[in-house]
Amino acid sequence: MQTQSVLDEFKNEPFTDYSKPENAEAMRAAIEKVRGELGREHTCLVNGERISIDAKFKSYNPAKRDEVVGVFSVVDDDLSIVENAIDAATEAFNTWRFVPAAERAEYLFRIADIMRQRKHELSAWMVFEVSKTWAEADGDTAEAIDFMEFYGREMIRWSQEQPITKIPGEDNSLEYIPLGVGAIIPPWNFPLAIMSGMAMAAVVAGNTVVLKPSSDSPTIAAKFIEIVEEVGLPPGVVNFVTGGPPTGEAMVTSPKIRFISFTGSKGVGLHINEQAAKPRPGQIWIKRVVAEMGGKDAIVVADDGDIDAAALGAVQAAYGFQGQKCSACSRLIVDEKVHDALLEKVVALTEQLNIGQPTEGDTNVAAVINKKAFDSTLSYIQKGVEEGGEIVTGGTGDNSQGFFILPTIIANVQPGDTIEQEEIFAPVLAVIKARDYDHALEIANGTEFGLTGSVYSASEERLERARREFHVGNLYLNRKCTGALVGVHPFGGFNMSGTDSKAGGREYLLQFMQGKLVSRKV
Repeated sequence: MQTQSVLDEFKNEPFTDYSKPENAEAMRAAIEKVRGELGREHTCLVNGERISIDAKFKSYNPAKRDEVVGVFSVVDDDLSIVENAIDAATEAFNTWRFVPAAERAEYLFRIADIMRQRKHELSAWMVFEVSKTWAEADGDTAEAIDFMEFYGREMIRWSQEQPITKIPGEDNSLEYIPLGVGAIIPPWNFPLAIMSGMAMAAVVAGNTVVLKPSSDSPTIAAKFIEIVEEVGLPPGVVNFVTGGPPTGEAMVTSPKIRFISFTGSKGVGLHINEQAAKPRPGQIWIKRVVAEMGGKDAIVVADDGDIDAAALGAVQAAYGFQGQKCSACSRLIVDEKVHDALLEKVVALTEQLNIGQPTEGDTNVAAVINKKAFDSTLSYIQKGVEEGGEIVTGGTGDNSQGFFILPTIIANVQPGDTIEQEEIFAPVLAVIKARDYDHALEIANGTEFGLTGSVYSASEERLERARREFHVGNLYLNRKCTGALVGVHPFGGFNMSGTDSKAGGREYLLQFMQGKLVSRKV
């Protein structure tokens, strides 16, 4: 455990090297431990008290569709639980807001310590609940640890004296104070990292929260809540409720909610933004919305790009976690001069990927999250063919045991085609041929999204043009467009990709605070 007096510089949590036998054995042991705990009921947490109701829903393993991971209360059936959670958070805010920043940060450091001790176990829960491969689950857990360590340090920094202009005769100070009670609505695709990062960023800034995880990934959230209880956060600071859209809607529309932090689809994000803009009776503030939404991310390969590096980067970015990342490469835009050579390499690498159960250490690609995603993906693939695309590998799925989609490449996709415009969130890569670099950048910018992008080129002039013209929140040059590291690559996008909140960056905590100027005549 770290204290403020001995706090060292932030460093990213190392990824686990599973090629080492001891690490692989530790992961296998964790998987077996978690396997023995599947199917248990997990309760809500309101004001420090555990709550359960008769109405239940189940979380299932996407790779073994009949395997129950956890059982949860459907709070939709008793929305008074949501109101009680908001009231508990409101009451707790009256004292939590005045807890010194360093003391609040200490809770995050203690959570990070416990996460390190249980790293493989936490990863194993994600292997079962959302079908993450070993490496993807380990990256998720490492990022969650990073968020705790980074946001704790950042809150200490923000609590210190802020630079303002000095004038004679006055003692002036600017301080950042918390907003109030927040609704935290995270996604299923980074069910530990994004969930814990969203919640604890708000908490370390002095706010209290009501957390509703995705119904596709509530178990890993429940395991995180156990850690929150273990470190002794005061009752009401973090409240945990489970349910579907009615539960989320009750949180978003409550006049007692001061801010909403959401990560998920464009449609839901826009709905939340719209509802939050409507003041309700008794509401005395404009709600703040922090929204991270979708992407239609492109890797651009110029005619002078390293096509071996580009092929590897494209495959890693397109098929990591089955393409279920808002940062995933779903469009490969290639200069026609190198199109055929690059496509051949991408297809070859894609066909080398090992599709299988995520519990196995050599699996590269596992199942998509649920039946809805499975059906939607096949529908998009069919649409791509109907609009003139050509499947060069993959294109099919098997849901007899789990929701498996073969890594798919569709060539001859034209700018403006459905699969070139709409987020599929699955292992489907659209390949678009560009006349030249100008045309490639035009295509890359030709969607409503603006999250991540990548350019492969040997030309400094072309890379500089990408800096100026490629309108995305996270631009990567001569590397893949996924794999943002906390503190290294502050993450957030433009346009319909969200509010560019830059998670894991030095300004992120400002989303959950407001500046107060105090001026005293001396």
